[in-house]
Amino acid sequence: MRVGLIGVGRIGMVHAGTLAALPEVEPLFIADLDGRRAAVAAAGVGAVAAASVTDLFAARPDAVVVAAPTPEHDALIRAAVTAGIPVFCEKPIADEVAAARRLVVDLARARVPVQVGFQRRFDPGYQAIREAVGAGKLGWLHTLRACTSDPAPPHAGYIPTSGGIFHDCGVHDYDAIRYVTGREVVDVYATGSNRGARFFGEAGDVDTAAAVLTLDDGTLAVCTATRYNGAGYDVRLEVCGSAGTMVAGLDEHAPLPTAPPSPWPGGTPYPGFLARFSTAYEAEMRTFLAVAAGRVSNPCTPRDALRAMMIAEAATRSWRSGRRVAVAEVERARR
Repeated sequence: MRVGLIGVGRIGMVHAGTLAALPEVEPLFIADLDGRRAAVAAAGVGAVAAASVTDLFAARPDAVVVAAPTPEHDALIRAAVTAGIPVFCEKPIADEVAAARRLVVDLARARVPVQVGFQRRFDPGYQAIREAVGAGKLGWLHTLRACTSDPAPPHAGYIPTSGGIFHDCGVHDYDAIRYVTGREVVDVYATGSNRGARFFGEAGDVDTAAAVLTLDDGTLAVCTATRYNGAGYDVRLEVCGSAGTMVAGLDEHAPLPTAPPSPWPGGTPYPGFLARFSTAYEAEMRTFLAVAAGRVSNPCTPRDALRAMMIAEAATRSWRSGRRVAVAEVERARR
C-alpha cells in the first residue's frame, strides 16, 4: 500500500516510525511545510521525501495520514477526499466548530473514509470498558470520572494556538466518554483556574479545569484536566455502575502515591502521552490502513470528532459565562 504522511512534528514522527515499520506500507511518502524537515524525517525511517504536499498527492498514494498543524486539517482532508484517497487526520478536523460542521456535511456526500485520531479508542483499557458496558456487566451507569493530567505545561508559544484546555486536553475525555458509554452528552457545567504561569491567562486560557457532563440517560461524568501534575502523567477513566466498576489507566505507572505510604503502585510514571499510548497509536494506524483497504468500518468518524468538539465548546462557553451550557446550543449556533 502506498501511503502519504503530511506533517512530521512530534506526533507525525510517531506515525512515520509506525508506518515505516509496517510491511504492507511500500513506499511511504513524507511531506512537510518545511521541506528540509521532511527530507530528514524520510531519511530517518527509510521513506521517500516529497518536495511538497502537491507532489505527495501527485504520487497517488492509496491512503494519506494528516499530522500537519490544525489550521491545515480542513483543506488537507478536502484535498484527499476530492482525490478519492482515504484519509486519517489528527484531531481536530477544523479549527472552529462552524468549519467542522460544514466539513462533516460535505463529507457525508462522499464515499471516501475519513478516520479521526482519538487514540484512546484503541487503548486496551478503554476498549475493555466499552465491551463491559455494552455487555451490561456494570449494570446501569451512574458516574464516570475522567482525568487528563500533564506533569508540566507545554511551552508558552503553544497555548495561544491550542484551542484552550477544554479543546486541547478535555476533548479526549469527552470523546472517550461517548465511546465507552454509547451515549450523547446533553449539557456541561465547567470551571477553571490559573495558579501557574501567567501565559495561560494572557492567552485567555486556564491551566486547570473541571467539567461536569450530563449524559442523555442521566449518567453524570466529571472530567478534570491540569497542566501541572507534579506526581507525573496521569490519564484515567473510572466507570461506575449499579453492578460494578472498571478503571482504565490504573496500573503500575499510575502516579498515585498512597497515604499512608504503601508499596502500590511502585512503578515509574509515564513521561507523557506518547509513552502512555504507544500501543494505542500503533493499533490506530493499523486500523486506518484496514479502513483504507475496505476491510473494516471506520472506528472514529468526522461526526464523532464534531460531537467531541461541540462538547469542548460547550465547556469553554460554560467556563467563560459561569452557566450550564447545553450542547444543543453549540449545535444550533452559526459561529
